[in-house]
Amino acid sequence: RIGLRYQLIYYTQAAPETANDLLAFFHDRLKVWLREQGYAHSTLAAAMAPGADGVLDDDLARVVAKVRALDSFLKTEDGRNLLAGFKRGVNILKAEEKKDKTLTATLAAAQFDASALVLDAEKALNAALNRAETEAALALKADDFTGAMAALATLRGPVDAFFDQVTVNADDSLLRVNRLLLLTRMRSALQTVADFALIEG
Repeated sequence: RIGLRYQLIYYTQAAPETANDLLAFFHDRLKVWLREQGYAHSTLAAAMAPGADGVLDDDLARVVAKVRALDSFLKTEDGRNLLAGFKRGVNILKAEEKKDKTLTATLAAAQFDASALVLDAEKALNAALNRAETEAALALKADDFTGAMAALATLRGPVDAFFDQVTVNADDSLLRVNRLLLLTRMRSALQTVADFALIEG
């Protein structure tokens, strides 16, 4: 399947930069149309955000499928609670990064050590992330956004238990880094489907 960006380059002989501008225009027009269909602005922003590489999805049918899957997911109790857990985790990371300016570099260089986890709740979240990451990746490979959301929804219980039972800022530095890495993994897992940071609520 040839993406729209490459079709634009091929049929118009446009430079890649021009094709990117045209793709952004199509995204904007699609966003207007979807808003008219009743989809929330923040849902559209999250589902249509550029990928980790900063590039917009050039398959507009896939974009629409992602918007619909995300909208349906956020209307479920699991979706709402997982969004709340995501925002709580992100807020903890932001607060820690504000206090410790070297934290981002520390986490980037750190190696997660599952054997160093102590509490059942953090072990359960690690196991749930292992499953959800694998299942969501397989679903996304097949453009099955509903399946990917369903896989991520299984994180709801473990995430809730983690926040209820685990002190992230442990005195032991290894425990603290491991727990922050768990939150980083949760953030990354959700952002493989959409940019949850852009969702209101």
